[in-house]
Amino acid sequence: MNARPWIAIGCLWAAVAVALGAFGAHALKDALTERGQLANWDTATRYQLAHAVALVVFDLFRERRATNALPAWMFFLGSAFFSGSLYALCFGIGKSFLWPLTPLGGVFLIVGWIAFALAALRRS
Repeated sequence: MNARPWIAIGCLWAAVAVALGAFGAHALKDALTERGQLANWDTATRYQLAHAVALVVFDLFRERRATNALPAWMFFLGSAFFSGSLYALCFGIGKSFLWPLTPLGGVFLIVGWIAFALAALRRS
């Protein structure tokens, strides 16, 4: 049986998302609410968690159909850029240079889903 690194990465990425979600909902709630950023923190954790699951699903898909890892890379980098920049921006960190990472991460996520769809449509 082959090792499936994207499954492991996806599981760890999901664990980080759950931890950050809990941290934001409890320890950071007052600070995030005061800054008007609680919804942005929630969005960041939801996108990170959703794409952590996508990493696991994609690697399971690769067991059935040989394909390149482009969707996995796009899911991981996209969620890291999108969610990571939102986490930082919630506290005003890196406003001058991090803001482009949010839409770039979104584009990576879209590319990942399109690449996954194309891989699914390819004949084996």
